[in-house]
Order: sequence, then C-alpha cells, then structure tokens
Amino acid sequence: MKQKTVLFDLDGTLLPMDQDAFTKGYFTLLVQKLAPHGYDPAALVDNIWAGTAVMVANDGTRTNEEAFWSKLVHIYGEKVRQDIPLFDAFYREEFQQAKAFCGQNPKAREAVTACKKAGYPVVLATNPIFPAVATESRIRWAGLEPEDFAWYTTYENIGYSKPNPAYYQHILTRLGAQAEDCLMVGNDVDEDMGAAQQAGLSVFLLTDCLINREGKNITPYPQGDFDALMGFVQSWA
Repeated sequence: MKQKTVLFDLDGTLLPMDQDAFTKGYFTLLVQKLAPHGYDPAALVDNIWAGTAVMVANDGTRTNEEAFWSKLVHIYGEKVRQDIPLFDAFYREEFQQAKAFCGQNPKAREAVTACKKAGYPVVLATNPIFPAVATESRIRWAGLEPEDFAWYTTYENIGYSKPNPAYYQHILTRLGAQAEDCLMVGNDVDEDMGAAQQAGLSVFLLTDCLINREGKNITPYPQGDFDALMGFVQSWA
C-alpha cells in the first residue's frame, strides 16, 4: 500500500484569519518597530511587498530568504543587512501581537491529529514568505506545535513560493512522495487548489476562510469545513 501524505496550508486554513486584516495589523506592527530606525513607513511597506514579489517569482536557484534580502539590498543598499537583527527581533517580539488578528479552531488540531493517527505524514505547506520564527509562532497560534509536522516550509528552506506548481514539486521531492499519493488542503483557490492540481496532487478546499480573488467556479473541488474534510480524507485514503 502506498504511503499517503496530507499537506495543510496555514493562514486561513489551520489558522483562521481575515487575510486583509492580518496583513494590515502585521504591517502596522512592523512599521512601529522600524520607523524609529530611519525607515519611512509607506516606503517600507512598499519595499516589503517588492521583496515578497521577488520571493513569489523565485525559481529555486536561491532560497526565498536570499531573494528577499537581495531585493532589499538593491533598494536600501548594503547597510540594510546591518538591520537584519532588528527584523529578527521584531518576529520574536512585536510580531507576537499579531495573534490578535487571528482566530483559533480546535478542529484544526483534531484534523492534523486524526491524519497522523491514520498513519499519514502531515506537512505544513504554508507560503514560505516568512522566516521560521514567524511560521512557528503562527503554528502555535493555531493550537499546534512545529513538531506536529513532518516538514514545514519557511523562507529559509525553499526557493519557490505559491502559486508556482514547482513549490509543491519541491515538497514532493523533499519527502520522496508521489503526487498522486498526496492531498493538499487549503483555503486559497489559486495558491492551494489550482497550483497543487497542476503539480498532480489531490485537493480539498477548506471554505471557512475562503480566498477566491477572481471569483472562479469552485464547484469542481471537494470542499467544506473540517468535518467535511475528515469525511473526505477517510474516503480518499
């Protein structure tokens, strides 16, 4: 019998949130941290987005961390590298306040636990545009622990991002898994459904915090809440 593997998205899937509210709150905290150190608030937000765009376009030849900081060096000059400890401190400290912009659903932990009890490795396939410290914090906000996952993607350990199907292909290679034996669970129609399907994975659309930017037809996707997900996993396996 082939080994089945379940991949979970984090933001809006295991960790309930309104993406826009979280992003606004996150940037407010970041600006408060860095403005006293000479960073213009509006420019900083624009430049973080520019760095994010470079990570999204990354082709695997360097990590997302390297791509992000190369972009910021291009914008601010080499001096920005001296402030990396400030950014690191932000994620360890002030970023923790962003938990207030998220919810928690105990069924998320139940779903992960049920998959593991069934013998399926569970991977956290969260878009790797954050450092590990921020990803591990958000895992805990969801009521889980980093150790609950066989692997989780961060900007330090991968050179692709969603919605690039190569992101999923890299995970499969890392796990030594076959696409047809993997299920991707997420709330984003483009990043979690379309891209994962292009890579050959089965998918389940968690609709609690649905993101469907282009108003695409979602009826072809298996979908629903966590209860529906667990029913689907049992039949999929």
